[in-house]
Amino acid sequence: MFSYDEYREMIRVIQSTGRETGYAQALSRDSFVIMRHDVEYSVERAYDLSCVESEMDFCSTWFFQWTNNSYNILSKRHQDLIRDMKERGHHIGLHFALNGLTDMQAVRRQIVKEMRILSDMFGYEISQFSIHRPTPAALAENIRLPNIINAYQEEFFTFAPDITPQTPLRVKYMSDANHIWRYGYPDEANITGFPRVQILTHPFAWSKEGYGNRENYIALVREKYAEMIDSIDQECKDFCEYREEFMGVKLL
Repeated sequence: MFSYDEYREMIRVIQSTGRETGYAQALSRDSFVIMRHDVEYSVERAYDLSCVESEMDFCSTWFFQWTNNSYNILSKRHQDLIRDMKERGHHIGLHFALNGLTDMQAVRRQIVKEMRILSDMFGYEISQFSIHRPTPAALAENIRLPNIINAYQEEFFTFAPDITPQTPLRVKYMSDANHIWRYGYPDEANITGFPRVQILTHPFAWSKEGYGNRENYIALVREKYAEMIDSIDQECKDFCEYREEFMGVKLL
């Protein structure tokens, strides 16, 4: 589970439908399959997964936070990775964190503000967003903004307070949240069995090896630790004498 080989099979099925597309294009289609990624913890893992897609001539939509404590998309390293993804045809958007906001007008203003900042920083228009850990109130709001696409607006997502197998779905939505597939597994039956499909993955969960949940977190923490060591080493001339000592620290 959650290996690159499993992911490639998922992409193969999507490509077999001929319905793969982005959000903007889906607005004018009666049927579609949208692959979306909400990036938590690691830009590097998102980049690696995007390379798996590129190997298969497949592009999808990647939503990045800029208030995330685990990565900084305004750093040169992360901007370079995201720029390369964009140049390979992937769509880049904002993964908006509510950060406690409950006033929906304030949420709208903050989304526009953050998208404007990112557009200025990246040098191209950011016109799509998804909400990080959306509350029922945020989903029910069906947020609409001029010339901006919400991954949870009703064309791409069916909201109901309590989803059951009997709930009529305009869009089949599947998510790998918490290393568990919610609302169905994106196999051939679910991908081909509905005219409109949105699939959400969280790239930090995916790896070449296909780790279980605990092993994946261990690997992720080790990667972030090594990233921190490299960052300190590049900035501090006196750190080099300690580098090997820190790299030898046993984690978990």
